[in-house]
Amino acid sequence: MTTRKLVIVGGGSAGWMAAAYLQAALAKNPRGNVEITLIESPDIPRISVGEATVPNIHHILSVIGIPLIDFMKETEATFKQSIKYVDWVLNDGSFYHHPFSRYGAKPLDNAGLSWLHSNGAVPFMETVSAQPKICDMGLAPLMLTKWDFGPPLTYAFHMNAHKFADLLTSIAVERGATHIRDNVTDIEMKEDGNIAAVLTEGGSRLEADLFVDCTGFRSVLIEKKMGVGWQDCSDWLLCDRAVAMHIPYDHYYPGSVRPYTTATALSNGWVWDIPLQNARSLGYVHSSSYIDLDDAEKEIRKYGGPHSEELPSRVINFKVGRREKAWVKNCLCIGLAGGFIEPLESTGLYLSDLASVMLAEHFPFRDEDNETMAYRVNRIMANRFYEVLDFINMHYCLTKRTDTEFWREVQKPERINDRLKAKFDYWKIKPPSPSDFEDQMLPTQSGASLANSGFPGDDRPPIDVAGLWDHASYECIMYGMDFLVDEYRGKDGKPLELPPMPVDILNRLKAAPQKLPPHEVWLQRILGMKQYPGQRDPRWCSHAKD
Repeated sequence: MTTRKLVIVGGGSAGWMAAAYLQAALAKNPRGNVEITLIESPDIPRISVGEATVPNIHHILSVIGIPLIDFMKETEATFKQSIKYVDWVLNDGSFYHHPFSRYGAKPLDNAGLSWLHSNGAVPFMETVSAQPKICDMGLAPLMLTKWDFGPPLTYAFHMNAHKFADLLTSIAVERGATHIRDNVTDIEMKEDGNIAAVLTEGGSRLEADLFVDCTGFRSVLIEKKMGVGWQDCSDWLLCDRAVAMHIPYDHYYPGSVRPYTTATALSNGWVWDIPLQNARSLGYVHSSSYIDLDDAEKEIRKYGGPHSEELPSRVINFKVGRREKAWVKNCLCIGLAGGFIEPLESTGLYLSDLASVMLAEHFPFRDEDNETMAYRVNRIMANRFYEVLDFINMHYCLTKRTDTEFWREVQKPERINDRLKAKFDYWKIKPPSPSDFEDQMLPTQSGASLANSGFPGDDRPPIDVAGLWDHASYECIMYGMDFLVDEYRGKDGKPLELPPMPVDILNRLKAAPQKLPPHEVWLQRILGMKQYPGQRDPRWCSHAKD
């Protein structure tokens, strides 16, 4: 049986996710065995902030074989059922939710159109989902006893990314991966342009059939050696820096653990607010062109409150864009080496997860398979990157804020990318529907080919196949930010009435406080989270087992 050697250069969440996932997904593959070596620099610290995820993370946890409770305990994880957007439309305290569960009428879901023709007195997402109100009540998505509350609630997680990498490291090494802590000093090439080996400071020479670059923005293999270029996307997403901090609950506990991520728009960007089991993680994502670092620091501390004044912070610089080819010859990049989009919809780990899944599905068990497999993986990764880019771009360009130069700038026509413009033009004629994502190429969409750094492949314009967000997700953001209201509301000549509310949602909300425990109570009862002073009564649900 063929044995293929895989060397991953760089650790962190991206590298160890790739190692652990590939081990599990390729185990007992009839085409061959894969020996995995990961080399990680002892001198480069991991970027460790609170990380939020999307529900797709359940796939990678399932394949690797990490039980829910073990994962949550090891990574200080909490539940995430939604993203709550505050002050994105106007700087007035208003908000809307982007939850993970939605009620859909069958066989035809006209909820969006019905809401557009109503008076809009109830937020759109509250007419199609119980989850926004469940989030605002602070309830967990799971019961303390056996589930008997109708369709399950979809959820993701907040977690400590550093501890997630540690968990994946222990699993991968225990299952046979070789872990080397050393610095790569050189890369040896073959005459045909493939990588032959990486050389280390400690004198090792590591040969492999396939190399994975997880070296972050340094891109040691894919850029510095392979010469693959970077497609800059900062015209559409202006933020390039973050100031991050942790507020330990031992220092200040806010009284509860929110079961959702909060994204609050500030003067020149937005702040993530991610609750873990022992702290809140805050990060002010902003544009260095519109606010200096001292003012950004002051603004996030004001957001955090008086208790954040003396806490340490860190600065994270980033660039928005993608590698023009994710896979060239025998080198594939995963994580920041392959691209970055600010974490407004928690897609950082998702894109790394996707790259690992794609490599497992397209793993080349022969050298001659590299080009064919790379052809497809590059296309899929490009499509998914631009899908994420469009969706994040939409949050900014639909704002109605005019209180700072930053918010006036992001809504200018030249700050909206061509694919998103084409979607908006189309949806002004008809609201979003599932078929809009079938081989999407809309009438006013640009036909420009993708940049390719001179390497062959599929360079057609990218299309949005709704791999992560479909029409329902677009409806959530668009109607949450009052887009299309002018085109539809009141245009049928009928009196504007309250939006229709499905009975199923009303019944679920009525029963939720008796069925679902407060989020922190679930974490304490099931995971052993510490009880902090000032929280809600942890004796909720007397029938639950202690």
